[in-house]
Amino acid sequence: MNKIKKKIIIASGGTGGHIFPAYGLAKHFISKNIDVKIFSDTRGLKYLKNFPKLNIIKIPSSTIFNKNIFKLPISLTIIFYSVLRSILFLLKYKPNLIFGMGGYASFPVCLAAKLVGVPFIIYENNLHIGKANKYLSPYAKKVLVSYKEVEGIPLQYKKKVYEIGNIIRKEIIDFSQKKQNYSNEKKLSVLVLGGSQAAKVFAEVLPKIFERCTKNNIPLKIFQQCLPNQKKTLDIFYNKLKIDYEIFYFSNNILDYFSKANLAITRSGSSMLAELLNVNIPLISVPLPSSADNHQLKNAIFYQNKGYSYLIKEKDLNIKLFELIRKINDKRSLLDQIQKKQKQYSDKSVYKNIDRNITEIINEKY
Repeated sequence: MNKIKKKIIIASGGTGGHIFPAYGLAKHFISKNIDVKIFSDTRGLKYLKNFPKLNIIKIPSSTIFNKNIFKLPISLTIIFYSVLRSILFLLKYKPNLIFGMGGYASFPVCLAAKLVGVPFIIYENNLHIGKANKYLSPYAKKVLVSYKEVEGIPLQYKKKVYEIGNIIRKEIIDFSQKKQNYSNEKKLSVLVLGGSQAAKVFAEVLPKIFERCTKNNIPLKIFQQCLPNQKKTLDIFYNKLKIDYEIFYFSNNILDYFSKANLAITRSGSSMLAELLNVNIPLISVPLPSSADNHQLKNAIFYQNKGYSYLIKEKDLNIKLFELIRKINDKRSLLDQIQKKQKQYSDKSVYKNIDRNITEIINEKY
């Protein structure tokens, strides 16, 4: 007799911090011969369209936390429609489990699951629980977190919390960074990452700081992610400066750049921090000031306290970044010290942890 194939829906918000863990999770489940469908909004589909083998369903999303009260009726209408549409789909598809990744697009799917009696779990990879996950936590079977130190989960739901590590792509986990002795490197090879949207401010502020480094005899090789409309300006600037550089856009070949860099400057989104941590690249974390509940700052503080990174607030870039780069250049062993700390951490067991936790819910190990 053929074994009945398990069905799991992954409901994900549309930012890179939600989508890329969702993608890694989907690939894992598919490798286990599980039927997987991903629900996300327009933003999420923009990233997932590069992965045609995935079964993706678009769902409208909105937030009720908009400061403009006149938009509230529209948001509620969108959410109601998405919940209703999700209910109809769940009744027809009959999944064994919903895996909520956080974000606005995950909320109606998980709420629909509660209404029709389909079990769901939620995953939080930031150091402060997101609003969607916070309001879903009373109804979730489990709350899976990257780090046990996550803040904002109501005390009465702490018994649902299980630390599993960071859900990142297996190729990142399996990536083997060449052994480096930073003291012997002639140049600081700096990788500038802006997150899934790229950081407009990085392209505006960092080149002038790199120019100052060059004028102070600090040799650099720059690999910079930017928006397409910023490339021409950066090309002109770096060519005039005669600095060694390479410009790229948001890329699925990020491993190519990981293998070239010995220092990263990045936003403090949970997914990117986790990837850099697992591939052992020392980093300077610059939190997005407008992140919800200031979660990027909390991520950055956590990583700095663990010895995985440096932290500079965006408003302090012009004041502090040059001095930090000069300090690192003069004492390359600082990078060795950070990498040593990073190597003590690994997310290699994250997918085993996930399998163990969901097995208890869908009542069959696969």
